[in-house]
Amino acid sequence: MSPEPALIQLSGISRVYGSGDAEVRALDGVDMEIAAGEFVAIMGPSGSGKSTAMNILGCLDAPTQGAYQFMGVEVGGLSRDQRALIRRNYIGFVFQGYNLLARTSALDNVELPLIYKGIARAERRALALDALAKVGLQDRAHHDPSELSGGQQQRVAIARAIVGQPAVIMADEPTGNLDTARSREIMELLTAFNVEDGMTIVMVTHEPDMAEYAHRLIHFIDGRIASDGDPKQVN
Repeated sequence: MSPEPALIQLSGISRVYGSGDAEVRALDGVDMEIAAGEFVAIMGPSGSGKSTAMNILGCLDAPTQGAYQFMGVEVGGLSRDQRALIRRNYIGFVFQGYNLLARTSALDNVELPLIYKGIARAERRALALDALAKVGLQDRAHHDPSELSGGQQQRVAIARAIVGQPAVIMADEPTGNLDTARSREIMELLTAFNVEDGMTIVMVTHEPDMAEYAHRLIHFIDGRIASDGDPKQVN
């Protein structure tokens, strides 16, 4: 029996901005595979290409060269609308700044991806309440973001990311705005979703101690992968 294809596969991916003297090669011939169920951390200094890689992995941007296969489908050449469909149906996002709608309850924020999927109100409300319960915030369902701490807002954002049962969660600096204790709470929550529910997680971080929660660390330098291995070997 042939092995399962990688959930994510990048082959010779480059991303170039500008041209001539103004050309910036943000990614330069990147090869990467991520299997279903992995928890992968991506690190690198400013300008290393890690954020560009995340944007391509999350179908927010398209490569200039190379092939990107997501769940066995070549997505590198898809239109903006086609990439939006992949994001809507298969990818959950968690951002450093939470990106919650102000003056909108936690429950309504979590329901939002299900509205775009066309799910009926009663069903999406039940799914959103279940997602909030999974992050321990069922008692804060009707609170606005301004009534929640930073850690609670990020938990709402995680509930929003998982409510549609995506194939992968893309977490971009999910602990960047939090203190150490709240950061560890968020990482333990992501780890639980990975270990207990088998969710694939790809996380950009600048914090080595947060990267240690992952199975694997991919380190970018100058648009290329400099190392790929055990996060606990990070200095």
